[in-house]
Amino acid sequence: MATTTNQHWTVENMPDLTGKVAIVTGANSGLGYEVARALAYKGATLIMACRDAKKGEEAVLKLRQEFPKAKLELMPLDLADLNSIRSFAETFSQKYSTLDILCNNAGVMAIPYRQTAQGFEMQFGTNHLGHFALTGLLLPVILKTPNQPRIVTTSSALHRSGQINFADLASKNSYSPGGAYSQSKLANLLFAYELQRQLTAKGSNAISTAAHPGYAATNLQAAGPLMTGSALRLRLMQVASLLAQSAAMGALPTIYAATAAGVQGGEYFGPAGFMEMRGYPKAVRSNERSYDTELAKKLWAVSEELTGVSFNLVASPVK
Repeated sequence: MATTTNQHWTVENMPDLTGKVAIVTGANSGLGYEVARALAYKGATLIMACRDAKKGEEAVLKLRQEFPKAKLELMPLDLADLNSIRSFAETFSQKYSTLDILCNNAGVMAIPYRQTAQGFEMQFGTNHLGHFALTGLLLPVILKTPNQPRIVTTSSALHRSGQINFADLASKNSYSPGGAYSQSKLANLLFAYELQRQLTAKGSNAISTAAHPGYAATNLQAAGPLMTGSALRLRLMQVASLLAQSAAMGALPTIYAATAAGVQGGEYFGPAGFMEMRGYPKAVRSNERSYDTELAKKLWAVSEELTGVSFNLVASPVK
């Protein structure tokens, strides 16, 4: 049975998170900051995983000013570098024995062609492979955590136009900023759903869910378009600011997935309003391609090969 979502669920409806340990990637700005803010407000021990140390420190200071008793730790994480991901996971695992909430939130959107440190196309490498590797490396701690730890992966409504181009995942033969972004967001959902299937097969009480923010005003859109600095970009951003909901509202589906009572593995949350663009969180359905189990298994195998991270989750057959 799908989760029944309160029509006007907000951070005030969140349970107390005292004693819970949470990681939010990209916690220094936009949706990530709002997710981090909500978790800090409700008492979680919060690890803010940020690529930019200066911006991360500014975000920590801002949260400390608002919540003086908040338990915050800034840890460096560059999802475009597998070495940084391994270092982060190792450091975290040495300091903490449990992980109740992992919000795979950080991402890049519709950028000019670039590559990660290991040569992957930047959007697929950061948005999908980076979080795939991070989750796999943190999984031993997650599996030791009691009381249904949660992994929440942020996707986008733009997953609907996504295709997984296995023949050219690096986009070396052709590159479309929007197409690469949609591919990465479809990959996020295929990963989140397959992870839940494997957790279920393992008999784990951990759950994997996904969420999307609708159309929210964040720096992701501002940094994304290719016409940086142009009059067209400025005009588009002005129009977008009128249509978009706030980052705080856009973060609610992720916060709901991470904390609300009754959430089940494999669910997907987004805004309840027109075309899932804005509004309070509710359970929604992604496109049929995202539920393709064979596609998910193929992507999983390729992701393990590319990252060198193996989850080893599938239960052994009974002999």
